[in-house]
Amino acid sequence: MPHSLATMSSEFELIAKFFTRACPSAQLGVGDDAALIAPTPGKELAISADMLVAGSHFLPDTDPVALGHKALAVNLSDLAAMGAVPRWVLLSLSLPQADEAWLAQFSGGFLALADEYGVELIGGDTTRGPLNLSVTILGEVEPGQALRRDAAQVGDEIWVSGELGGAALGLQHLLGERSLEPAESEACLARLHRPSPRVALGRKLIGVAHACIDISDGLLADLGHILERSSVGAEIHLASLPLAEAASKRLAQPEVMRAALAGGDDYELCFTAPAERAAAVMQAAAAVGVAVTRIGRIKHDAGIRLLGVEGRELPMQASGFDHFAGR
Repeated sequence: MPHSLATMSSEFELIAKFFTRACPSAQLGVGDDAALIAPTPGKELAISADMLVAGSHFLPDTDPVALGHKALAVNLSDLAAMGAVPRWVLLSLSLPQADEAWLAQFSGGFLALADEYGVELIGGDTTRGPLNLSVTILGEVEPGQALRRDAAQVGDEIWVSGELGGAALGLQHLLGERSLEPAESEACLARLHRPSPRVALGRKLIGVAHACIDISDGLLADLGHILERSSVGAEIHLASLPLAEAASKRLAQPEVMRAALAGGDDYELCFTAPAERAAAVMQAAAAVGVAVTRIGRIKHDAGIRLLGVEGRELPMQASGFDHFAGR
């Protein structure tokens, strides 16, 4: 991790105290100008970078343990969508001040999840500035086997893992826009702050699914990326959506379905697979203990058709989170 926390407590002391640990699979880890790694022979590297900015992606007073967890989880989710095995990670932080208590909790959440997935922290950077977290993650996948966005085919069934809408409702609760019961808020805030990356499911979907993406900006937006890259369209049956309990209890409120379709922060997988592989999809999900739900089908016509009761088409009113529009 290079220099730049000039007038704060020694950057190198902070790195040594909170972020330096053994990296047995790396040739060289934290402490030099660059890390050195030796990828497994015969594997392709999958590399993803993500940034979380205070005020845009999380509230500034978010629990630092949960924030450390999420900073890594969203990157693990990207590798899950590719069917890759996570191996190494780099972490860069912009910090308003050298708050050691905050750093101890943040690093605890980050490194606990890294240990859970066998990921080694091999480098990064720190600097003074507005709170900003940047993570680059590297994983490995068999040559030519990575799940991609551009491989959906007409006739494929569309699936999602887990449940949708809980994280968005949790954020609304935090912002005072919605009131949830204590048990509901606990469940929704857990979805918002501590997403579970579906790495094991992504691995099982290799050879079964055609296209895959993780749901970070909302189902409609992220499925839309698959459709654009694959030059196809889709129809979605709203009655089939696997909704978080707090969402399913409030379906009479139109904005609740919007949260499920476009709220974002779900970090579930959305993928397509041929109809004849439905049993294989279910077996893959059962093998890793993750629920999956069939929600629609890939079509020739461009765009997404939302189908309600009795197959009646409903208007599209939301597409997902936009990092520059802020909605």
